[in-house]
Amino acid sequence: MTDPGFETRAIHEGQPPDPTTGAVVTPISLSTTFAQAAVGEHQGFEYARTANPTRQALERCVASLEGASHGLAFASGMAAEDAVLRTLAGPGSRVVLPLDAYGGTFRLVARVLAETSGVEWAAVDLASPEAVRDACREQTAVVWVETPTNPLLSCIDLRAVAEAAHDAGATVVVDNTFATPYLQRPLEFGADLVVHSTTKYLGGHSDVLGGFVALDDAELAERLRFVQNAVGAVPSPFDCYLVLRGVKTLAVRMDRHCRSARAVAALLEAHPAVRTVLYPGLAEHPGHDAARRQMRDFGGMVSFLARGGEDAALAVVRATRVFTLGESLGAVESLIEHPARMTHASVADSPLAVDPALIRLSVGLETLEDLLDDLRGALDPLA
Repeated sequence: MTDPGFETRAIHEGQPPDPTTGAVVTPISLSTTFAQAAVGEHQGFEYARTANPTRQALERCVASLEGASHGLAFASGMAAEDAVLRTLAGPGSRVVLPLDAYGGTFRLVARVLAETSGVEWAAVDLASPEAVRDACREQTAVVWVETPTNPLLSCIDLRAVAEAAHDAGATVVVDNTFATPYLQRPLEFGADLVVHSTTKYLGGHSDVLGGFVALDDAELAERLRFVQNAVGAVPSPFDCYLVLRGVKTLAVRMDRHCRSARAVAALLEAHPAVRTVLYPGLAEHPGHDAARRQMRDFGGMVSFLARGGEDAALAVVRATRVFTLGESLGAVESLIEHPARMTHASVADSPLAVDPALIRLSVGLETLEDLLDDLRGALDPLA
């Protein structure tokens, strides 16, 4: 048999039928402790913070989808990021961020690690390998990449950034939350680690919080497992079950997200109340060529600038009815938000501050015509 495809692995990898009962759904193992035949002799599990059967199934499955040898599940995306950055970026080291990094990542680096550990940081246009090389001084430990970015949906040439960063001795970490492993596998393009907020597309139903790290380096994986166990920011067995359940339908959901997002972007492009549409699937998008090389499709996120500025943007997010006003993304329901006042409020008055006219859409799985009608209803009064 040839190597199984993505959808097959999403359903079966790390999830064989239960050997005791034959159950085809991975059991939720709630035990916090496990019997040992003798001191140090056990079946791979001793205490639930260290390892858990349901978490192990999730770690094996998502690692396989990313094409990675090792996977570690965390209690949230930020817990995963914190473990990676604390492991890689020691006192006095430098972290290079994208110019439009996720606000939570910026807050962790600039407000926590910089203040408590003396970590330095710089925000750089990662679309320019020259800028990356200039930013990577001797003490640079990490180049942190998002592609597509949150919220401007910039797409970065992963191979070019990896080469520039590695020349300087830096480790490349890619937040693959927006693309998911179905659309993009950064390790294939030279990245060293991949992180996810599994709260988003991997879980897919707005009902679970989680994070993930995937990598090939066995020694670094052991260091991260030490941090995972020592700090204890691990997901519950039920949370692992929910993410596993979501992953089973990831491929079909992403196909629908992408198809509907393309139609939404086309509507926005033609609407007079919209100044600019930010979507990697548009030929005029600055990162379109990079996205086309690296991604299977262009994703379910669409951002745009309202022509009337902040007041118009706020009017739009108040007016939609199918698009729910709320933070987060990547689930079955469509969401709309105002990044400057919501998800990216933490970057206000920083080099990463976003335009107050910006609106971010997470295009869900509702009937496409309902989504388009909802946007027309919110935008038409502003035209």
